Amino acid sequence: MLMRLAFVLYKYFPFGGLQRDFMRIAQECQRRGHSIRVYTLIWEGPVPEGFDVRIGSARALFNHKRNEKFTAWFQSDLAKDPVDRIVGFNKMPGLDVYYAADPCFEEKAQTLRNPLYRKWSRYRHFAEYERAVFALESKTQVLMISEVQQPFFVKHYGTPASRFHLLPPGIAADRRAPPNAQDIRADFRREFSLDEGSLLVVQIGSGFKTKGLDRSLRAVASLPRALKKRVRLIVIGQDDPKPFLLQTKALGISDQVDILKGRSDIPRFLLGADLLIHPAYNENTGTVLLEALVAGLPGLVTDVCGYAHYISDADCGRVVPSPFEQEQLNTLLADMLSDDSQRLTWSRNALAYADTADLYSMPERAADVILEPRL
Repeated sequence: MLMRLAFVLYKYFPFGGLQRDFMRIAQECQRRGHSIRVYTLIWEGPVPEGFDVRIGSARALFNHKRNEKFTAWFQSDLAKDPVDRIVGFNKMPGLDVYYAADPCFEEKAQTLRNPLYRKWSRYRHFAEYERAVFALESKTQVLMISEVQQPFFVKHYGTPASRFHLLPPGIAADRRAPPNAQDIRADFRREFSLDEGSLLVVQIGSGFKTKGLDRSLRAVASLPRALKKRVRLIVIGQDDPKPFLLQTKALGISDQVDILKGRSDIPRFLLGADLLIHPAYNENTGTVLLEALVAGLPGLVTDVCGYAHYISDADCGRVVPSPFEQEQLNTLLADMLSDDSQRLTWSRNALAYADTADLYSMPERAADVILEPRL
């Protein structure tokens, strides 16, 4: 039976990890013959052929009030123009399927926040929206992209195991190192004026604060003088760079750091770089870790990333353990950049792992669950 599917997310832009996952899942459902409607507040970029994108207007002083207005709007529209299934990429009431890109809000509220926080209306909103998805009495099926978070949802809501569906990663095929990878790397390094002695470190991902860019900058600044002269850091993502540009200036590394907006040619950077750094404060998965892996780029990452275990499994880099210590990151960065032979081994290990592990089928498995007749 062909279905009418509604996909709901607060914001779509081409360079967000959640947004790219949404697009690939929706297009997989469309490829199978089902119709796609999208409800959102913001849409940036082209609309795929056949997508019915409905953009709501929900002005409010606070995000949680905006969310509530948006929910009321799209639910009202659905009442007039129903669909067969509603798939959400943010937590909210009324979903048939939820794609769990975000960590457990209640766990963070109880362990990382002041108890007074739970008195605020903002807390009540996000707690209520999360409960609507995970409560024992809810029927919402949950697409999990990280095993790390499931115990927290069960702890706070008693969600039955039968409602969780753990997905494999969904790395796009264009992230894999192509046969002419060395030619692409050479062209890239010429374009960015990187000679044989230069070492390029990349950090990729929107939300610079959460991704630990401040940690990366301190690590680069701490490198031994001779090594630091050879290093360049390129950062790519959608965020305000001003606080971090000020930090680079204070650390005396402004000439070695470039902060670029999100862009579509990320594979070139992964092939042209010598190391990925991703010292996130928290990260449900960290898709870029696997994108680097399948490109053969060694990674230096924190263990809080849901996908950090792939770096260990493939033996293609180093994982910084918790509790995080800046000095340990500094030392590991210096060691990894100093050892050309070890980086080559890590690269080979990554490519071999990419050939055998299932790192690619997330959109297909997600579509299987969304279209399951029993839902």
